[in-house]
Amino acid sequence: MSNAERPFSLRSVALAAFLPTLLFSIGEGAIIPLIPIVANNLGASLAVAGFIAAMVMVGELVGDIPAGWVVSRIGERNSMIWASMLTIIAVLICVAAPNPLVLGVGIFLVGIATAVFALARHAFMTSYVPIAYRARALSTLGGIFRAGWFIGPFISAGLIHLTGSTVAVFWVFIVCCLAAAGMLLLLPDPVSTFGPPEAAVAADGSVHTAGEELAAQESTGLFRTIWNNRGVLARLGTGAGLVGGMRASRTVILPLWAVSIGISEPDIALIIGIAGGIDFALFYVSGQVMDRFGRIWTALPSMIGLGVGHIMLAFTHDLPSNVEWFIGVAMFLSLANGIGSGILMTLGADLAPKARPAPFLGAWRFTGDFGSAAAPLAVAGLTAVASLSLASAVMGVFGLFGAVLLGRYIPRYLPRRGRPSA
Repeated sequence: MSNAERPFSLRSVALAAFLPTLLFSIGEGAIIPLIPIVANNLGASLAVAGFIAAMVMVGELVGDIPAGWVVSRIGERNSMIWASMLTIIAVLICVAAPNPLVLGVGIFLVGIATAVFALARHAFMTSYVPIAYRARALSTLGGIFRAGWFIGPFISAGLIHLTGSTVAVFWVFIVCCLAAAGMLLLLPDPVSTFGPPEAAVAADGSVHTAGEELAAQESTGLFRTIWNNRGVLARLGTGAGLVGGMRASRTVILPLWAVSIGISEPDIALIIGIAGGIDFALFYVSGQVMDRFGRIWTALPSMIGLGVGHIMLAFTHDLPSNVEWFIGVAMFLSLANGIGSGILMTLGADLAPKARPAPFLGAWRFTGDFGSAAAPLAVAGLTAVASLSLASAVMGVFGLFGAVLLGRYIPRYLPRRGRPSA
């Protein structure tokens, strides 16, 4: 019986893919908003703290290159287990860090491990979820990732309140990774749970699981694929890179801003957690709007909102009501980001060639991750030479420029109201 024909429900992949992803995402959500605060407590300036926070995205970008090779060699489940182990080592480095430099090294390794874990869970779903269910499964996976980022900051806020230590939140990530790895180790062989994985024939005639083939394709010829698709990637891909950049900028600027205006550490985690709840609540609505009305109807409002929110924030730093403004803008930015939930994965899937989508998807993800890595570095640089307010304003302008690119090129490459042609 083929994957497409056998009985299947999303609940059957909950333990193998969804729950480890939720645990990993809770750990990420617990530490990432607080990285600038930990760096600041170790003596880093606002600019250096922003640079250290950017190391997560830089690590993910660097990790994208070997991730496909790793997953294609040792398999999806083993890759998730070893990525969890690498994360534990990286987080222990962060816990023991005596200075911002060592903290930055640990955070960079977290980014590399995250890239491997992300590709492994994508490949796992590709191998074991029938094609008829794949879109719903991947959409649910994206929602679970956002749920983790919603839950994590609340755990951090409670832990900081109990212990008085911001560094204590790193142990949340360690516990989550141990639980995820232990779950993956103890679960039965995926074949006994899901049936035989979908097979794919590689270029050399060898047969691999569909997920391993996806990983192998993404690990080879990345830059050649970027060159071969330079037209769409230079236009719409630049817009995608700016989407990634605005999302990453938001995750760095908000905690830096909170530190600069004197908000307490538990309150920062609480505010970011509530904002994450708004983001999480909209992922299904975004998918419905994209399917019914077209991709542009979530892409444009999201980017315009992210751009306007950054610009608004830039003018509030020295106001007497700056804390109230910060809370309001944080919620507004989460609303804008939530509206665009899934837009990058959806556009990539729409644009990828049907016969062999993996190489293009690897190139597409790389462009988005490049923006995610570049934006926090730009924030750190602008904060160092000028101010955090200027950094926020500049990022807002880039967001509005990204909206222009998406508004111009989504209809060109995806006609019929910004949806893929039949």
